[in-house]
Amino acid sequence: MTAGISSTLPAPSDRRRDLAGAPFLDVARGRRPSRLPVWFMRQAGRSLPEYRALRADNGMLEACLTPDLTCEITLQPVRRHGVDAAILFSDIVVPLYLAGIGVDIVPGTGPVVDAPVRTAADVEALPELAPEQVDPVTEAIGLLLPELGDTPLIGFAGAPFTLASYLIEGGPSRNHEKTKALMRSEPDVWHALLGKLARLTGTFLHRQAAAGVDAVQLFDSWAGALSERDYREFVLPHSAELLGSLAGTGLPRIHFGVGTAELYGAMTEAGADVIGVDWRTPLDVAAARAGGAVPVQGNLDPAVLFAGQDAVDAEVVRIAAEGARAPGHVFNLGHGVLPQTDPDVITRTVETIHAQPAG
Repeated sequence: MTAGISSTLPAPSDRRRDLAGAPFLDVARGRRPSRLPVWFMRQAGRSLPEYRALRADNGMLEACLTPDLTCEITLQPVRRHGVDAAILFSDIVVPLYLAGIGVDIVPGTGPVVDAPVRTAADVEALPELAPEQVDPVTEAIGLLLPELGDTPLIGFAGAPFTLASYLIEGGPSRNHEKTKALMRSEPDVWHALLGKLARLTGTFLHRQAAAGVDAVQLFDSWAGALSERDYREFVLPHSAELLGSLAGTGLPRIHFGVGTAELYGAMTEAGADVIGVDWRTPLDVAAARAGGAVPVQGNLDPAVLFAGQDAVDAEVVRIAAEGARAPGHVFNLGHGVLPQTDPDVITRTVETIHAQPAG
């Protein structure tokens, strides 16, 4: 295991399910699937009326940390849409919250941090995440596995850069000016912060692995704000340490960011087994930029789901053809399901995807 990121948990294989032939895992492991697999980022959530009913009396963090709620919310899109993988219902700031960092998810705004982190003293004061603090999440995984049957479960976390951006800015940011300023003006503070966040995220993901997830996705949502040069200098070493620490688990590692077309090669070098692609770059082009050796995941524009089924189906056919020219293809959106999306459109889209030739 990479130095600096450790886990005292049992090996994930102790709880691994036999999912031989699962199309999603076949692609992620470089094998030919029986059908083109699909799942959707944010497939569990506000687009589903059953989710809105369940969340009526529960805050976001409460839903993420109440095992029976997390289990039910994660299962809802699998039941409704017939997707080929479930993704654990959570949020990228959950490990920060569990560690005791003052953060909340404000409706209509997103994550908001009580005390932004901008000095060496602020970084030193950040708590570590203890393995037992992740118990609400691992308990939810324990509930999910028997309910999912032969459907794989994806665990996830936010990447160190994206978490750092929220901590430094104090919340969502359009330009990440405070983040970039700290990165360049105080590089020692920057690297100390990202190192600490890599360790915290490592604990969070290793706990999920030991609890039995079948793959992990690292979301570097805001990495697209960086040049490749800055990404390689200030971000890649920490993402590589984190993803490298997971290599021994045997779990496929998906790496995704928004607006990262210039970074696919570097993000793959960081340790991706599958590279997530937003809607801006054709899948075959993205695969080549990533080095031509790893499968791709993506990349239907979420807004296309509002264009009518004929338009959606045409885009599915086009994207599936591009994906067939990559080393492997997991169909997904280029970002998350938008809240106003008609869930029936998603279900019909899954049927169209499953009708396409497997790559």
